[in-house]
Amino acid sequence: MRALMNPVRLRLRAASGFTLLELLVVMVIIGLLVSYVAPKFFAHIGKAEVKTARAQIDSLEKALDAYRLDVGGYPSTEQGLAALVTAPSDVPQWKGPYLKKGVPNDPWHHPYQYKQPGEHGEFDLFSFGKDGQLGGTGEAEDLGNW
Repeated sequence: MRALMNPVRLRLRAASGFTLLELLVVMVIIGLLVSYVAPKFFAHIGKAEVKTARAQIDSLEKALDAYRLDVGGYPSTEQGLAALVTAPSDVPQWKGPYLKKGVPNDPWHHPYQYKQPGEHGEFDLFSFGKDGQLGGTGEAEDLGNW
């Protein structure tokens, strides 16, 4: 009886692999799932980058306000945001650094823009968005403290 079962087992083992058609069907299904999920995933990443930029702008604003309380005014455009980390030579009242880790770049690896006096307030602090250029919509929209 054992001798008869061995050939049957051998045939079952040989037939237990996947056919090329089955593999192609699985690959098509995986491709369809990825093409549906990937855009939704990357849209969430874009929203997270915008939220991060807004949070960083808020944090930089607070550091600029602390600088103003110590010094009596905001840094000039020429001094820029670097004045929050390194004391300008002509500001003896500086008590910083006002940021723990230095001035961050925006989530798209561009430096934040700073102008004092600003067009929208005492100073303008903004990012050009994902495209790194003035203007834009969606993720490329400029984000500022106004």
